[in-house]
Amino acid sequence: MIIDLHVHTWPKSQCSQIEPAELVLKAKEIGLDGFCLTEHQALWDLEDVKALAAGHGVKIFRGNEITTAQGDILVFGLEKDVQGVVTARALWKDVEEAGAFAIAAHPFRGFKTFGVGQLEMNLDQAAAKKVFKYVHAIEVRNGKVSDNDNALAAQVADKLGKPGTGGSDAHLIQDLGVHVTIFEQDIKDDAQLLAELHAGRFTAGALP
Repeated sequence: MIIDLHVHTWPKSQCSQIEPAELVLKAKEIGLDGFCLTEHQALWDLEDVKALAAGHGVKIFRGNEITTAQGDILVFGLEKDVQGVVTARALWKDVEEAGAFAIAAHPFRGFKTFGVGQLEMNLDQAAAKKVFKYVHAIEVRNGKVSDNDNALAAQVADKLGKPGTGGSDAHLIQDLGVHVTIFEQDIKDDAQLLAELHAGRFTAGALP
């Protein structure tokens, strides 16, 4: 099952230009099986998601992108309303208590400007970034960063033994599906998505 795990819509994410109804049609057009609404500090109401998905044959899941002092974290299965900038450690406590799943989003965003070499950061130093202590997985394919940023994230995930995910981080409709996560099982709802994430039955990839 092919899912874009990282998508933003207007007006819940003020930085996005995508109308929610557009997503469903675009997802169907490009061959996505589903996508996750991961707004900034805002979790969609379950009934609103069901209404948006109704009759289209595309699965819609709910997540959240939380801003922490150590970097942005995608969270699935956490119903708590988290506002403001928190620490990754504090968020991790909430994640663990809820049995949720946390992913370090675009952990090396900005390296396209400076480059790892210029910053004199080796792989060990990159892997020592604090946010990685407080996540289950690492986003290794993100549509808003450079190939070098994604490559470094993949190397760190491999070094730390953490699984990698893919998501478009779409803020424009044409960006949907540029990176995806491919799940081994069919997934019908948020609870099953959470279970498959914890089981690790997925890989980061691209649409065929």
